[in-house]
Amino acid sequence: PPADGPTPLAAPGAWRWTARTDDVDRHAHAQPDWHQQYEQLSPGRFQGLVQHVQLPGLRLVREESSQALRQRGDLGTGAYGFAMPLQQTEAAIFNGQRVDRDAVMVGRSEELDLCSPRDFRLIAAVVDADLLASLWERMYLKPLSPWIRAQLVLPARPAAAEALRSLHQAAMATATGDGAPLRDELALRQLRDEVLIEWIEVLPPQVDTSELSRVAARKRLVDKACELMLSHTDEPLSMLEVCQRVGASRRKLNYCFQDVLGTNPVKYLRAVRLNGARRDLRGGGLAVQDVAARWGFWHLGQFSRDYKAQFGELPSTTAGHRDHRSPSG
Repeated sequence: PPADGPTPLAAPGAWRWTARTDDVDRHAHAQPDWHQQYEQLSPGRFQGLVQHVQLPGLRLVREESSQALRQRGDLGTGAYGFAMPLQQTEAAIFNGQRVDRDAVMVGRSEELDLCSPRDFRLIAAVVDADLLASLWERMYLKPLSPWIRAQLVLPARPAAAEALRSLHQAAMATATGDGAPLRDELALRQLRDEVLIEWIEVLPPQVDTSELSRVAARKRLVDKACELMLSHTDEPLSMLEVCQRVGASRRKLNYCFQDVLGTNPVKYLRAVRLNGARRDLRGGGLAVQDVAARWGFWHLGQFSRDYKAQFGELPSTTAGHRDHRSPSG
């Protein structure tokens, strides 16, 4: 957990944590015990909020971000995640699948990949596999469905989705308030089961996985292109060279990037390079011109203008700040 620590709740291992953030890396580090990396894709100053409530076997989450992001990482092994938008200006993309307002993201907690738009808010629940399997079997009298190991976007009925949003937020408010649940382990466990049952019941009765292979193929192509482009940051490849090396036409590559990341390859690479430069500047030890050159920005004046447009400050300002990794809770 963050350096100043979460606030303990009544049950063993239960706690709460809230952080307001002003940088995507600080936002990633504000998620206790999770390993994630965020890239800021849209220009402007970043503002975020992270709220976590850890109950026995279940973590409840609320997250807000002011800028478009790509979020990748692991939420630990042996767990499953559920998530749903609270507010979004346009569709998000989860592992190459479109996420509308009343959609549920569900699946294993490893190798997550979420692209979210500006002014995005979500709720999420991350549950231990054993707890989910036990509750699932008691509810449906059969083992956990195998499709849940995939990472899927599933439709939810609007009324059920709205009821879930209300219950999830009310549960977080109850667990972080000053009432009886803070002092009673049984109440926390009952609260946990009530919320988890609601997340399970919002899922549709039938799940179609026939499109997953096509989605996975598009994502593999995009991942391969990204890896190739980022292996040549100091001397960026032309898009023609990238297309030749991944075996796709420019039109197909553009289509796949839009489908998987919501942007085109040129814009995505530029944003990732700027994010990489920001991390190097925050890490210290390198001059601004050296960092710019390392990430393929050979015109220092243009780099400074692009950097300020992306993050709201000059690279020299970033370089002058200490890297405080743990935000205040």
